[in-house]
Amino acid sequence: MTLRKIVTRDLGWKIFSLVLATAIWLTVNVLSADASKRVNPLNGVMTRTFENVPVFVVSAAADVREFRVNPRVVQVSVSGQPETVNALETKQLHVLVDLTGINAAVDLMKRVDVSTPPGITFVSALPAEVDIAVPPKKNN
Repeated sequence: MTLRKIVTRDLGWKIFSLVLATAIWLTVNVLSADASKRVNPLNGVMTRTFENVPVFVVSAAADVREFRVNPRVVQVSVSGQPETVNALETKQLHVLVDLTGINAAVDLMKRVDVSTPPGITFVSALPAEVDIAVPPKKNN
């Protein structure tokens, strides 16, 4: 078979396949354009991911030491009704690490706690644990 016959044989089907493949690619591209917002079509719940949410340290009021947290920010995924999730802002999510009662530590891995507003469900945090360095208390 010559190259010309290979190209022109079933040309209509080849053009149709190319158009169909392009349409499928465009559809998938548009649907996945905003991967941080996904709506489950079965129950209408939307999942949204927030990047760079700061991690806050909770300690006793009298404890004024400087704690080191690594990483200082996490990625948080939440879900809820689309109108509630779309209105949500990063500052409404609170990522906390509780260090009350810890005297001193190096390379301490602590799980983060995420609190969300009413109507929003916490899904996941990446990383789920952060590395903490707690300097020893100074005796005065």
